[in-house]
Amino acid sequence: MAAESKTKHYVNVFLRYFVLILVGLIMIYPLIWMVGATFKSNAEIFSSIGFIPKNPTLEGYQKAMESYGGAINVWKAMLNTFSYVIPKVVFTMISATVTAYGFGRFEFKGRGILFSVLMATLFLPQVVLNVPQFIMFSKMGWVDSKLYLPIIVPTLFATDTLFVFQLIQFLRNVPKELDEAAKIDGCNAVQTLVKVIVPMLSPAITSIALFQFMWSSNDFMGPLLYVNTPAKYPLAIFVKMSMDADSGFQWNRILALSLISIIPSLVVFFMAQDKFVDGISAGGVKG
Repeated sequence: MAAESKTKHYVNVFLRYFVLILVGLIMIYPLIWMVGATFKSNAEIFSSIGFIPKNPTLEGYQKAMESYGGAINVWKAMLNTFSYVIPKVVFTMISATVTAYGFGRFEFKGRGILFSVLMATLFLPQVVLNVPQFIMFSKMGWVDSKLYLPIIVPTLFATDTLFVFQLIQFLRNVPKELDEAAKIDGCNAVQTLVKVIVPMLSPAITSIALFQFMWSSNDFMGPLLYVNTPAKYPLAIFVKMSMDADSGFQWNRILALSLISIIPSLVVFFMAQDKFVDGISAGGVKG
């Protein structure tokens, strides 16, 4: 019986890992193929689904380094992207943490109504807000701002409700006794937030920072609406600009640009993946 039980256990483990590896390969194969396709010629890209190039070439990367109209190239576009992505990440972490702390730790008049309104915004599609926001920012003179104000400033006001909700859920698992102990030690509300709450929330804060970094880096509609000068275009628009339908698509160049554009997100994710997983798992548990 013991031998039969061990055999069943090994078979179950083998089947689980086999299915996981198979599904993992299916999920990651498009990315692997894209990496290989960047070293292929345009003709070879459509000749097979294999990811290993028969005649490797750097033509795609050489073309990816070319400037567009002399005003912008891939490195300038990447710098433009990070010039508003990094402030968005920082401001999102601060505003979402402060807002979650207010809703999670303080009782005040109208708290229930305000929290309901906050949660209701989760069901509001961004496309509904695009027109009124564009009109408002146009009247404020922020469209095509050098500092990307229409893209950055909203993050100062905790407009990403999902992040606030995630931090509130995580905060519910932090014992209130820690706040009381800090108060006894002479800490006020701000000191308690900085010295007690923020260190406890660090996994969740890391996860929202990663989400914001990846979403903002891949955002196409925001820069398309609020950035009109080609020299200030981010990578998302620069990749689209490389698709010239008149002269025909240079797919190896497009794929090379796409790979270059996602490398920063991949590097940041793998550097902080442990805290990212901790933040997601802990934020989904209600204490």
